[in-house]
Amino acid sequence: MKDVIMPKLGFTMEEGSIVRWLKQAGDTVTQGEPIVEITTDKTNMEIEAPATGVLADLRAAEGDTVLVTQVIAVILGPGEKAPDSSPAPVAPAAAPEAAARGTAVHATPIAQAVARDLGVDLSTIEGSGPRAKITREDVVAAAAAAGKPRATPAARKAARELGVDLTGVAGSGPRGRVQAGDVSVAAAAVAAVALPAPVVEAAPAPIAIKTLPFSGMRKTIALRLQKSAQEAPHITFDADIDVSALEALRARANARLPEGAARISLTAVLAKACAWALVRHPRINSQLDLANNVIRLMPEANIGIAVALEDGLIVPVIHGAGGKGLAALGAEVADLSARAKTNKLRPAELSGGTFTISNLGMLGIDRFNAIINPPESAILAVGRAVKTFVPDAHDQPVLRPLMTIRLSADHRIIDGAVAALFMRDLREALERPDTMLL
Repeated sequence: MKDVIMPKLGFTMEEGSIVRWLKQAGDTVTQGEPIVEITTDKTNMEIEAPATGVLADLRAAEGDTVLVTQVIAVILGPGEKAPDSSPAPVAPAAAPEAAARGTAVHATPIAQAVARDLGVDLSTIEGSGPRAKITREDVVAAAAAAGKPRATPAARKAARELGVDLTGVAGSGPRGRVQAGDVSVAAAAVAAVALPAPVVEAAPAPIAIKTLPFSGMRKTIALRLQKSAQEAPHITFDADIDVSALEALRARANARLPEGAARISLTAVLAKACAWALVRHPRINSQLDLANNVIRLMPEANIGIAVALEDGLIVPVIHGAGGKGLAALGAEVADLSARAKTNKLRPAELSGGTFTISNLGMLGIDRFNAIINPPESAILAVGRAVKTFVPDAHDQPVLRPLMTIRLSADHRIIDGAVAALFMRDLREALERPDTMLL
């Protein structure tokens, strides 16, 4: 028997939610086969089966939030039976009616949550699931039979206070769930009918304001970056880089790639150059461990590449970037970026970063401040290359593509001189790429 757990995918991840089960209890699964899709503070992703066997004992339903490292299912080998278990932690509590009487309720976590919303007593329902377990469908059917509308606890409280019958209220929440605001609107409508309308001039119709949920990935990004900006004193360093030699190298390298191969992007070359410089300046490639009062000098340069999503940012990691050639880096950057945008990244590809690159040059940005991605100690912001006249060896103006890079470093562990020396060597690697061969 092999446990399927909610993985811990990052330094700050504490819980994850079940989006949907790709396999159901009783299905035969193969090791490495996706079995469940979860959402974390970083992204949606598919979790693979840790072993070959029969999927059993699903302990979390779709929509449930579960603590990291908790068992969400098991995979049985030949002749094995599923254990008698309870749902994974952070599942909703039993319905109030049953809990008040101390009655044990055999229901799925989502069934318990729906019962609480609908005000249904679980002790009155006969379960149709395995071992007579009450399912969400059982609760919905019982509520429909009793004529109970689906509403949030806040909506039910508001209905009692305002004297509103929930059965006549149209819900604006998910699957028609009545929200507290819906009750207020219904109460106002009743009052408007009961009272004569005042004689006033018609006011212009209010302009509808579109709202977006501030939750999930967006909320987590906000909290992490706020924490980083407040706790890590950021010190920044700018350098204008002549990328003439770099672009020439990239063009030659791409010309030698076989047809259909991923092109070597500027980001891939930056990852190679940063890894080369980090080896020479290990303090930049470090992490501050306040719990143990130590600075950890990381043994490898694992370069995170910031990828913009529709509602957030995700940072897949190139592990051991310094030991990979430009062609391999180009292919890996392209692959990680593509899979990041389709929620296909694996857990290991989202953890272990020691340094991050955020490149907004392709969006026309000249320069910007990037906030350090904890627990890392530095991040590189990259702007676009702009053709600029600069003096040559004879003080004659020549047109060169200059690109601004800006290093943000944690001043608690990185002094100005250390950061400046790192930027000096990074400039050398970018303006004279052959330096990285020495």
